[in-house]
Amino acid sequence: MQYYPFDSTNSLYRSEIGAVAAGVTLRLRLLLHRDAGVHTAFLRYRADDGDTVEIAMTPAEWLEDYRFYDAEVSLETGLYWYSFRYESDYGHFFVNKVGSLGEYDRAEGDWWQQTVYDADYTTPDWLRGGLIYQIFPDRFCKSGKVHNDVPADRYLCDDWQKQPEYRQTNEKLSLGNDYYGGDLAGITEKLPYLASLGVTCIYLNPIFEAHSNHRYNTADYMKIDPMLGDENDLKALCKTAEKHGISVILDGVFSHTGDDSRYFNRKGRYDTIGAYNGTDSPYYSWFKFNRFPNDYSAWWGVPSLPETCEENADFMSFITGENGVLRHWMRCGVRGWRLDVADELPDLFLDAVRTAIKTENPQAYLLGEVWEDASNKISYGARRRFLLGCQLDSVMNYPFAEAIVRFVRGGSAKDLNATVCTVLENYPPQSVALLMNHIGTHDTARILTRLGKGEAQGDRAWQSWQQLSAEEYALGVRRLKQAAVLQYTLPGVPSLYYGDEAGMQGYGDPFCRGAFPWENADKQLTEFYQKLGAIRKKFTAFEEGAYLPICVNDGVIVYKRMGERSVLVAVNVGYENFEMPLPNEFLQALERFGGRVENGIMTVEGGEFSILG
Repeated sequence: MQYYPFDSTNSLYRSEIGAVAAGVTLRLRLLLHRDAGVHTAFLRYRADDGDTVEIAMTPAEWLEDYRFYDAEVSLETGLYWYSFRYESDYGHFFVNKVGSLGEYDRAEGDWWQQTVYDADYTTPDWLRGGLIYQIFPDRFCKSGKVHNDVPADRYLCDDWQKQPEYRQTNEKLSLGNDYYGGDLAGITEKLPYLASLGVTCIYLNPIFEAHSNHRYNTADYMKIDPMLGDENDLKALCKTAEKHGISVILDGVFSHTGDDSRYFNRKGRYDTIGAYNGTDSPYYSWFKFNRFPNDYSAWWGVPSLPETCEENADFMSFITGENGVLRHWMRCGVRGWRLDVADELPDLFLDAVRTAIKTENPQAYLLGEVWEDASNKISYGARRRFLLGCQLDSVMNYPFAEAIVRFVRGGSAKDLNATVCTVLENYPPQSVALLMNHIGTHDTARILTRLGKGEAQGDRAWQSWQQLSAEEYALGVRRLKQAAVLQYTLPGVPSLYYGDEAGMQGYGDPFCRGAFPWENADKQLTEFYQKLGAIRKKFTAFEEGAYLPICVNDGVIVYKRMGERSVLVAVNVGYENFEMPLPNEFLQALERFGGRVENGIMTVEGGEFSILG
């Protein structure tokens, strides 16, 4: 039998798989053939910013014609890279992710990564095995409640079914300034519906006063936007949601504010002296002026979004202090925060955010928006430490999202499995359990459109005309069901973007932010999601059960989630039927969703799925 010199995902070679806690003794094993004529083998590792250390490995037992070489290390918190070297009758050779190499080594990317997190790193228990539901507040549900003090310069749309505006149609009606009137009271009314989907956490896009419908240009951190309601409405939502077993988390946008805000006040809307109004403003030091007043740093160069100085002591105290923004809203019943563009926030600020929310509630959930692998992300010239224990609990799982989309469009099961295994290997298990596994958000085209029609091929004018044909809709739904099965059963917490379960479609902003179709939702698709939610709630294996790939072959992936009652998941994106003898533990499965089983053989038709438990 042929063995690999090293496999980082196999317990034959490692005493612990994946990220480990600081101080844990980790044994690594190299397996080399007797014909290699090995004299000495070495483990080579280095801290992310340190020199390479070599440790001579101890010859150990034989496995057929192969011999193990062992080394043990105990590391402090940080990110490390490791590979191997051995000296032999034929010279010295390096072993890294590429394989056994000649007498030269390769760059960092070909070394294995080792994440070492704080030994006392904990994440909340209440979200494990749960389900997140993301809501764009203006477009979910309109209660009809009268709200006072709504600014007169907003366009109030009276047609709930109208496509969001993308043009400047008149003085008021334009992209970002059309409001449909969804509010917090409307969300409260729909809590029974959300509970029927199995939702355990609502993630709200920004709700603070801001002068655009997306509200990512904050105007007042201490005030609910008047169109959404007030502080009492938020308290009522949180309190009523709790009765349904649902928690609420908010979107924190702290890397920038709006220029039309009480802090910057470029448009003179507020009675405060904003930073734009004078250098004596109490908020002047919160922003980055190159030349006062019109030359200032703005988020991605957008003048309406002036960047904040997050490390400024006054700003940091305002956000993270004892009576600051974070803790104030948590005292209204909020159970956590999602940090917008977390990779653009400095470490000092992130540390303070975690301290603030965990002081207020040790079980609070801190989620970060990071689009890449968050364990080794570099931003602003520095390696980030999001998941090492003193910052985020977890992140939005964009790597899974894109891998799932590629796979259900006919991609490779091996690529999907490789992405899953990389994340599981690089992230601490505490973070893996709370990954936000989305396949669509307010920042992306509707998943049904992506799967039924493909990526956008034109500008907003072109996108505004795009609707799925009957054939495209059927294709999109079939693929969406496959994607949702993966999303709901892979490690982490699935996040359902409002209306995806109702068949909403549309390309990017603003078309992915339409009003929920309460009168003409796709009821069959909704029922499918309700069934998925019920299955997820039923099995504790989804809380933190290990992921074990069973079959990874072209367009078919089959895996097991381990638990007291394990779950077998199969997704077949190909055209041919897939058959597989069932492992004994699933022959008497009590829960079956999709596929069929006859005489111990599981059959999954092309384009279908199966869940057994």
